[in-house]
Amino acid sequence: MKTLYLIIPLAPLAGAILAGLFGRAIGRAGAHWVTILGVAVSFVASCFVLADVLEGNTFNGAVYTWLTSGGTSFQVGFLIDRLSALMMVVVSFVSLMVHIYTIGYMAEDPGYQRFFSYIALFTFSMLMLVMANNFLQLFFGWEAVGLVSYLLIGFWYTRPSAIYANLKAFLVNRVGDFGFLLGIALVLAYFGTLDYQTVFGQAKGLAASTVEILPGAPWLLITVICLCLFVGAMGKSAQFPLHVWLPDSMEGPTPISALIHAATMVTAGIFMVARMSPLFELSDTALSFVLVIGAITAFFMALIAVVQYDIKRVVAYSTLSQLGYMTVALGASAYSAAIFHLMTHAFFKALLFLGAGSVIIALHHEQDMRKMGGLRRYMPVTYATMLIGAIASAGVPGFAGFFSKDAIIEAVHLSDTPGAGFAWLMVLLTVFVTAFYTFRLVFYAFHGEERFGAGHGAQEAHGHGAHGHGHAPHESPAVVTVPLILLAIPSIAAGWVIGPVLFGDFFGQSIYIDPRHPAMSEMAREFLGVWGMMVHALGTLPFWLAMAGIAAAWYLYIVRPDLPGVFRRKAGFLVTILEEKYGFDRFYDWAFAGGARLIGTVFWRVGDVTMIDGLMVNGSARLVGWVAGVVRWLQSGLIYHYAFGMIIGVFVILSLWLYRISP
Repeated sequence: MKTLYLIIPLAPLAGAILAGLFGRAIGRAGAHWVTILGVAVSFVASCFVLADVLEGNTFNGAVYTWLTSGGTSFQVGFLIDRLSALMMVVVSFVSLMVHIYTIGYMAEDPGYQRFFSYIALFTFSMLMLVMANNFLQLFFGWEAVGLVSYLLIGFWYTRPSAIYANLKAFLVNRVGDFGFLLGIALVLAYFGTLDYQTVFGQAKGLAASTVEILPGAPWLLITVICLCLFVGAMGKSAQFPLHVWLPDSMEGPTPISALIHAATMVTAGIFMVARMSPLFELSDTALSFVLVIGAITAFFMALIAVVQYDIKRVVAYSTLSQLGYMTVALGASAYSAAIFHLMTHAFFKALLFLGAGSVIIALHHEQDMRKMGGLRRYMPVTYATMLIGAIASAGVPGFAGFFSKDAIIEAVHLSDTPGAGFAWLMVLLTVFVTAFYTFRLVFYAFHGEERFGAGHGAQEAHGHGAHGHGHAPHESPAVVTVPLILLAIPSIAAGWVIGPVLFGDFFGQSIYIDPRHPAMSEMAREFLGVWGMMVHALGTLPFWLAMAGIAAAWYLYIVRPDLPGVFRRKAGFLVTILEEKYGFDRFYDWAFAGGARLIGTVFWRVGDVTMIDGLMVNGSARLVGWVAGVVRWLQSGLIYHYAFGMIIGVFVILSLWLYRISP
């Protein structure tokens, strides 16, 4: 099996190398075949590994020793258990669907081979992250997905907005990664190893240890480590206030938007915290912080989606909100619920993104929903699959999102972690908002009057080739719609395995929950089965909030499409706040980007212009000139000047001599 474990990450890497270095030689078809084949091999192998793990066969060991320093070994190793095996299947499946979809979406793009190389490399990086058995490899995968996301967000590098977006993503993630690296450094300093199992085994023994961040202010060591690690997760999983990079990542092509938002990168932080559950369970302070941050992200990012008109940005803010749900679950010690929602979300969010991409293709790369409408008659497959994704996202009983979302809400309700009451209120309100903005997208784009026409312009001028703008939209080709159909199936059915995944000890020893946090065990006692859960939901507040959100969207965008404009004008100030995204982008631009420019200007003017050029370079030249000017008066070349100088010199010497001998 060790060979199979190696094949899973190395197959996409091989495809990435072939497409990237030999793209011209193998051509466009060769580039997509080698990468798709690599990811397909990885997916099939991951399925075999998951089946093997479910039979009780796990693996934890090194495959390569990279460096030994003193008594510490830095190794490449794999931890194959139920948590990592499930993640491997989800990552490789969604990536495979995105690879196939990309053939249609990027068909005429001049960077075709380069794009396939990047997304295969992205898949390799994420697989290395989830399979890691030590913090060194985790950090390698962590930084690798950040690097490849930078390349993919700025894929159309001739567009200033894409370059701005990828720099923004890169810099914001560096803030989070600084905290992440500090956490790993503390682990190495106090535990003496980077191996997961060794660290987890020693954690309880160091639970009472303290560290002084400031003199006289001791903190629990475990709390500091967990908070530092979670700062990394806040950057990677786009949690408030490090969320600002994710909506701008829409500047990349739609396939990478789906890959980043659904199964890779943004879910890395969620996976990491779940993997670190033996550490987080020892710190109520860290859990409370995670809970509150997730609650804020879930609700307040969902509100921004309500005022967006760009179809991809609506789905992007939806991702932010859903990541908030997962983070809330982590803070409530419902790690299995967080991973379960990660899985269901990966399917329906990839479906929504790829469906949005299908619409964008049909409308010649138009992304403004105000220039859509009535598309269900022209794009029945895209409409049906996006409707399934929307229903799953809204949490309607029977669909995947319902089971995972309701499990999170119930876990938070039963949690006694400080801040759980606030978090429960936030996630409840988010149910309504989620259903509203999701069906606002569906009704705006696919229902109502047709607002597209010959005059609409291309939003993404990136070499896709010209399309006849006067033609009516039509259904996307099979290479686009087949992945949509394949993603729609788990968007419906993935939630039906909730019983064994959440309440049947599915994760086994992969996740640790302290007996002081009984939310999941209480839910297990009350679980009525899949049908019982759906029937019970009909009388619960989350169900009716979801129905109210769908009904409100139907009324405002189907029955009375004139009302949204009226409400927008009446609530002008509130809408402005949401359109400005609470001012975080402006504040960061002013405080950090502007502050960096100000500091640079000060160093330039004071350090470079004044000190170096003015004082050291030009100043030394002026000093030499002044000295030369003084000396020039003494060295005039006239003999009477020299005689006069000699007389004055003799006079001064005689004066000093007489002064010394005088009594």
